[in-house]
Amino acid sequence: MNDPVPDVLAPAKLGPVTLRNRIIKAATYEGLSRAGLVTDELIDFHVRHAAGGVGMTTVAYCAVSPDGRTDRRQIQWTDRALPGLRALTDAVHAEGAAVCAQIGHAGPVADPRSNGVPAIGPTRRFNPLGGGFTRAATKADLDRVVRAHAHAASMAIEAGFDAVEVHLGHNYLASAFLSPRLNRRKDDYGGPLENRARLARDIARAVRDAVGDRIAVIAKLNMDDGVPGGFGLEEAIRVAQWIEHDGSVDALELTAGSSLLNPMYLFRGDAPLREFAAAMPPPIRLGVRLVGGRFLRAYPYRDGYLLPQARRVRAAVSLPLIALGGITDRRTMDRAMADGFQFVAMARALLREPDLINRIKEDADTRSRCIHCNKCMPTIYRGTRCVLVERPV
Repeated sequence: MNDPVPDVLAPAKLGPVTLRNRIIKAATYEGLSRAGLVTDELIDFHVRHAAGGVGMTTVAYCAVSPDGRTDRRQIQWTDRALPGLRALTDAVHAEGAAVCAQIGHAGPVADPRSNGVPAIGPTRRFNPLGGGFTRAATKADLDRVVRAHAHAASMAIEAGFDAVEVHLGHNYLASAFLSPRLNRRKDDYGGPLENRARLARDIARAVRDAVGDRIAVIAKLNMDDGVPGGFGLEEAIRVAQWIEHDGSVDALELTAGSSLLNPMYLFRGDAPLREFAAAMPPPIRLGVRLVGGRFLRAYPYRDGYLLPQARRVRAAVSLPLIALGGITDRRTMDRAMADGFQFVAMARALLREPDLINRIKEDADTRSRCIHCNKCMPTIYRGTRCVLVERPV
């Protein structure tokens, strides 16, 4: 007999945590931290989403080490950051929502010029983001990164977070190791998928060992890099099965695309080339105008656009899964629930309307006003927002 389809708006358990509903504000880099610290603006950003009705909001992106930042302003797990992080979690909890910290290392996506330290990756390669070469990570580097994830997860507990999301996607460090296109190593971290998955599994295991069952552990895993020769669905299914066997996470959030090579494969919809160029400094601005179309490719949008791939993962594992990609209304949420997903994650629709979940509670036929123009994406450099609405006062 089939289990009943869960109500997306009813409370649900995520590991040791009970969320007031099954809707998660996905991690979208807010661009609101300063010098590695929380700001009042960052707190307000997440309070708006908590007050708007989500079960949990996710703080992005919290780097586990200085060389793991995509930008020097990003939050780092330091003693100096703890008071601000605690203020943030207290404020979100006061609105009745849970709060998750996304932790990770950007690897080849890091900007070494901004960070003032070299970027690391699976193998040496030119880094267009930093204008130099990414250094091949040593075994000592990888051991350090694994320990840093465990340390970050422990600090997340101290800061009052209910969950951590380990970033294994978008060709950040662990994801770059998974990719046969980016990982050309000949050691125990390269070659066969079991070797390429070693870092991702070690990180997830270290995080679980550090936190036990005190908070929930989520892993954000790519299903497809969206580039020729990259990490794809068949390999993603095997990695998901290994992670399930390891018992290291309470749920997987299924994503796609490469911040390094093809970011629009995740976002779908319009590719805002003009807006991205305008947000860049003059030398890079010209390059975006001339060749940006090769990097920012437009893909057609449809509701639930990652569900067909995610269903393949759903059929192969039994651990809880979080559906992402084009989740904008109650109908698509219910479709995900009927397909066997335990949670859904939303991003752009909530940037347009932070109170969308409360409105859906009042009227199940509520439609999102997000038009998938993706002009929110270039705003990450000055504070992520929907450009179609006025800034909150």
